[in-house]
Amino acid sequence: MSDSAADLLRLVNGHQVARAIQVAAELGVADSLGDEARDVSDVARETGADEASLYRLLRALASVGVLHESEGRRFALTELGRPLRTDDPHSVAGWAAFAGTPSIWAAWGALDHSIRTGENAFKHVHGADVWAYRSERPEESARFDRAMASHTSRASDAVLEVESFGRFSTIVDIGGGNGALLAKILDRNPEARGILFDQPHVVAEAELPSRCQAVGGSFFEAVPDGADAYVLKAIIHDWEDPESVAILQSVRRAIAPDGRLFLIEAVLGGPNERPAAKFSDVNMLVNPGGRERTIDEYAALFDEAGFRLVGETQTSSGHSVIEAAPA
Repeated sequence: MSDSAADLLRLVNGHQVARAIQVAAELGVADSLGDEARDVSDVARETGADEASLYRLLRALASVGVLHESEGRRFALTELGRPLRTDDPHSVAGWAAFAGTPSIWAAWGALDHSIRTGENAFKHVHGADVWAYRSERPEESARFDRAMASHTSRASDAVLEVESFGRFSTIVDIGGGNGALLAKILDRNPEARGILFDQPHVVAEAELPSRCQAVGGSFFEAVPDGADAYVLKAIIHDWEDPESVAILQSVRRAIAPDGRLFLIEAVLGGPNERPAAKFSDVNMLVNPGGRERTIDEYAALFDEAGFRLVGETQTSSGHSVIEAAPA
């Protein structure tokens, strides 16, 4: 087999590795392993897995560098695998478990439908969009919330490297989930106050600093007004243009005249670059029904919603901080 054929075959079979990692995350294998090498029988007992089958899974993950296998069927986390621990500062455990949700896999299985028709695969398969579907399934909604918390934890430090938010007195995190990003912003800025805004059932579970208020509602209707900074992390990419403009218009009605809007998104690059953003764009087509965008496309959304683009700063996490001001 040629080198190029072998490389392509690895990509073709990539779903096998992805699913193996996801199942390990769902079982809590990394937390069971902790900081030491452990016998597969101990891990199987703690995770409730079949020992023989778990061994087959773990040795496969060891072959791709996620784990290390030593004599006696003992396994340890590698540097690559350590972020599967839920207590790792850069944990991806929540996201890995969410990505393995059967409803998500079923939607990706209908990618061909989206490509042929332009329609959302999730709605085609399940008969409802992701938001309606999760609203009726609390366990799926909770898994999604954990995934977003995991995602935010990894991105927050990178965002604060390029924008400290020290120039603002009141910062509103729109769609901020459990408040992880806002808590880090407030920790960096002890004089500022924060407002966490999300759906009522989401903010009800948030543990917030004393300088932070939780407000429930819909960002299509109204958001807390009068603040001088509004942050939306991975919100606009979930929606097509009409809904995105409606969300931004809600912020425009609320923002102080000299305020600033910050979107934290994976901005599409030019041809042959930024694969993470471009595959995320395909995921938007398959699951939420939104899209990733170029910086020019974000500028066009701002213009329609009454903002003007101030600038874009890329971060080490692959996200960009996109700043806008009232037009």
